[in-house]
Amino acid sequence: MFVSALMAATFILSVPGPAFAQEWIEFASREDRVTVTFPVQPTVTQTTYKSQFGADLPARVYSAEQGPSRYSLTVADYSHIERILTEKAKSCPAGAETCWGGGSSTGAGYWRADLAGAIIHATWQFMQRDAKVTYLGWNNVDLVGGHMLSLTNNADKSRTSAAIYMHDNKLYILEGTVPAGYPEPGFFQQSVGWLDENGNGIRYQTLYHHGFPAPPRGR
Repeated sequence: MFVSALMAATFILSVPGPAFAQEWIEFASREDRVTVTFPVQPTVTQTTYKSQFGADLPARVYSAEQGPSRYSLTVADYSHIERILTEKAKSCPAGAETCWGGGSSTGAGYWRADLAGAIIHATWQFMQRDAKVTYLGWNNVDLVGGHMLSLTNNADKSRTSAAIYMHDNKLYILEGTVPAGYPEPGFFQQSVGWLDENGNGIRYQTLYHHGFPAPPRGR
């Protein structure tokens, strides 16, 4: 669910207005109910995404390049995580608690824990790279909460900015990498918006965090 008002101050400061108008486009995916800006029309690749507890989830990767700079959006579908991990747990060896799950609180195969920890797991994958993490913080897009990271890659000193959100049981991972000396691609991780089932941009009035509505105040 990406909104139409996409451009954050970081982007405006780092990229001249005429360059954006000429080179960047707003791409919308009805299938994944999201919009994001890319320098060119992205390539769409069907793939799978490995969750924390070993579920192979259907996913799409939207990717584009602008010279030596690379941008991508990965969308992993957690909608069937319960069925996938429950089925996987049936083949666990006897007594393998770490495979079966911990009961109603975590779900069979730990599907509840997998869903609740999806943002943290994706964040941890970035932190395992051969790179120095220069920023890690919380962010929200129209009150859909997530993490933002900045990294300097050790091999070539290129810089990566990433953002991770969970919405409607889908995990959205935005990543932009530019060579050393280029303006930081932080704007890309903020250039997102959400779509409803009809493909219209929407804004939320209640806070979402890790894919779940916040409880009413006072509880």
